[in-house]
Amino acid sequence: MKDLILVTGGTGYIGSHTTVELIEAGYDVVIVDNLSNSDAKVLDGIEKITGVRPNLEILDCTDYEAMKVVFAKYKNIKAAIHFAASKAVGESVQKPLLYYRNNLGSLITMLTLMSEFKCKGFVFSSSCTVYGQPDVLPVDENAPIKPAISPYGNTKQIAEEIIRDNAHAGASFNTVILRYFNPIGAHPSAEIGELPLGIPQNLIPYVTQTGAGIRPKLNVFGNDYNTPDGSCIRDYINVVDLAKAHVIAVKRLVEEKNEKNVEIFNLGTGRGLSVLEIINIFEKVSGVKLNYEIVERREGDIEQVWANPQYANNVLGWKSETSVEDTLLSAWRWQQHLSEK
Repeated sequence: MKDLILVTGGTGYIGSHTTVELIEAGYDVVIVDNLSNSDAKVLDGIEKITGVRPNLEILDCTDYEAMKVVFAKYKNIKAAIHFAASKAVGESVQKPLLYYRNNLGSLITMLTLMSEFKCKGFVFSSSCTVYGQPDVLPVDENAPIKPAISPYGNTKQIAEEIIRDNAHAGASFNTVILRYFNPIGAHPSAEIGELPLGIPQNLIPYVTQTGAGIRPKLNVFGNDYNTPDGSCIRDYINVVDLAKAHVIAVKRLVEEKNEKNVEIFNLGTGRGLSVLEIINIFEKVSGVKLNYEIVERREGDIEQVWANPQYANNVLGWKSETSVEDTLLSAWRWQQHLSEK
């Protein structure tokens, strides 16, 4: 009998790619998603890639009673991966209460039910935003947690504290916290990819939509940062590489190979690229010239951050393998696939 994994936010960007990798690794998957920033049609892409259509329960993870029904219905959930959250830095500055309610309420619901139903492991989707603007680059897991620059970043910091406090109080399951840097790209099949509803909040879908003529121009938020070309620097990681780390984390928890109640890993490439560098690489691999404009800085943005992924490389046996060129090309193919529909 296959182990069953619950994936909250599983029709979202990272959740859908992780669902594919879980299925291909031999797990059964049930998805919970309220479809607030995703589309149930993503299941079509998952099924085309894997030959399996995972069950989808459409509800909000902040709804304790509804989530309890899901745990009772799928009695043998071995582990859960918790993606469900609001995730845009800029939007969080404008709508902080939405972010605190969604991101912390859903987490508390999940942790409560994980213990109640005696699940084995919990994988939490965290972020490099917990580091703020690090004093030392690249940043490793021992870097100090700085005061958050945005409500989004603060929800991730508080969420990690809640997880640690719950573990200290004797939670019946162990947790792996994965701190992502900047996931980009799409599945190489072009059947799933990043699909924001409305105006994209992240760089790459805005880049590809501008390249496809859907957006008239791309805004680059600031060129006066203390970086070589003045634009912000991030560690851009291929989304399929990132998804594979979740499968490794689940296996580690289910097979009880983790060494502590709570383990934390940075997931990145170890290389920082600026916004302008990303634009240049995209133009080269796609052959499309982008119309972009330098505008004022965006509140909540960190100047530069990239990972030291050595701990994840050594302990999980995981590393990012896909080049940024191939990753950006996959994002462009996904955009072209969408345009053909």
